[in-house]
Amino acid sequence: MALLEVSNLAMSFAEKDLYSDAEFQLNKGDHMGIVGQNGVGKSTLIKIITGSELPLSGDIKWQKNIKIGYLDQYAKIPNELTLTQFLQTAFEDLYRMNDELTDLYNQYAETGNEKLLERAGTLQEKIDVSGFYELDTKIEQTITGLGLDSIGRDQLVGSMSGGQRSKIILAKMLLTEPDVILLDEPTNYLDTVQIDWLIDYLNNFSGGVLVVSHDYDFLEQITNCIINIAFGKITKYRGSFKQAMRQRAEREEFQQRQFEKQQVEIEKEERFIRKNKAGSKSTMAKSREKKLAKMERIDPPSTNLMATFNFPYQDTGSHNALVVNELSVGYEKPLLSPVTFSVSNGEKVGISGFNGVGKSTLIKSILGKIKAKGGEANFSPSAVISYFSQDLVWDDNRQTPMQIIQDAYPKLNQKAIRTKLAKCGLDSQNAMKPIGQLSGGEQTKVKLALMEFVPSNFLIMDEPTNHLDEETKNALKKALLDFEGNLIIVSHEASFYKGLVDKEINVEKLSLKAQ
Repeated sequence: MALLEVSNLAMSFAEKDLYSDAEFQLNKGDHMGIVGQNGVGKSTLIKIITGSELPLSGDIKWQKNIKIGYLDQYAKIPNELTLTQFLQTAFEDLYRMNDELTDLYNQYAETGNEKLLERAGTLQEKIDVSGFYELDTKIEQTITGLGLDSIGRDQLVGSMSGGQRSKIILAKMLLTEPDVILLDEPTNYLDTVQIDWLIDYLNNFSGGVLVVSHDYDFLEQITNCIINIAFGKITKYRGSFKQAMRQRAEREEFQQRQFEKQQVEIEKEERFIRKNKAGSKSTMAKSREKKLAKMERIDPPSTNLMATFNFPYQDTGSHNALVVNELSVGYEKPLLSPVTFSVSNGEKVGISGFNGVGKSTLIKSILGKIKAKGGEANFSPSAVISYFSQDLVWDDNRQTPMQIIQDAYPKLNQKAIRTKLAKCGLDSQNAMKPIGQLSGGEQTKVKLALMEFVPSNFLIMDEPTNHLDEETKNALKKALLDFEGNLIIVSHEASFYKGLVDKEINVEKLSLKAQ
């Protein structure tokens, strides 16, 4: 029996159909990647199979008594817990049993009641079999593997960044040792070392895995099957990501040939009908007309709405676009050693380092959004800065992309806004949908579109690729390469950096926590 069986699945939002009569199975040993363009319903599919979202129709059947681990990056977790305390909640039942055992021994010491000792003995056996006394070691191994050491074991959840919270949720989920693991964009907040650790973990995991990811290098290393969501259909392919994509291309080529062959046949029949509808062969023409009406039409392979970006450039004559001198950044205490570097006119700079080390803090301090703890950062007087923040936070989640851009640029007409959104890969339906209902990738496209209405000469971008599909990432990279001005970019994807930046600043080497 399959671990998960999905059949007759239909789902839509407003006027957009996500799936129609879709089906697939997750079998034991399947490590399945879920791929597709932004907005096709990948994250929605995860929500449906976990029961947090109801489909219009369809059956979701899990194998009985199966234990499911789900990485929900938006899960609410108690702010007053420390990192260690939060990870210990993965074993709440065992810690409760241990507390009960301690209580039984204390009661026996006071009363000498042998029945209490018998109950304690039974409980002790359960605790021993469960591996309770190895839990601290297991938690420590997970903390180290996912790079949580840098956060600090006594750090309160309430003071953690969004990326740090996502990592500890992932850590807790892995500690529970589920039968099936569901992951939605797990690499968004992980650096290279942590991604490698997760790859090893998943490759040694004998259960079922379902992963939504736009990181195709990651998928290639951890999957043995792929489901592709496109145009309301869910298609399963066997093999790695690259093998699946080759199968998809072959399938689309075959469909195109069948479509063209049928179109020739249809044209031939329609020509005969037009010619003979009123003549001696009218009966034959009517017969062919009926046959044509009953024919099951083959659709051509549809093409995705492709994104293009263009960040308008405003010329500057300054040589040193930015000078950073002994800049110390942090909140209550400094995160990094004092930073010194300069950016020359037209130069593109990448900022790398493990997550939580202070990359975003450095960016915000350079921009003056966070007060520096020492030193200074000075842009050229002629610098015109355009900033992309990785946070998908909006003043009003009920506003549509059209309204958001109209509010930001009141003089723009609707045609100009619609045209820009379409070029960024957002169709007319999504342009009129509340921003809170859009996927992370679609929201990112709106943020990128907002940057395209005003010329600048200095782009500062903090993790712009987090939610984007591969085609959109390629379009963004091309636009950044074509941009004549300066660029500072933070990205956890090494493949996105390659060939884009002139120099790289590794913040990890400046981390005070790492020393």
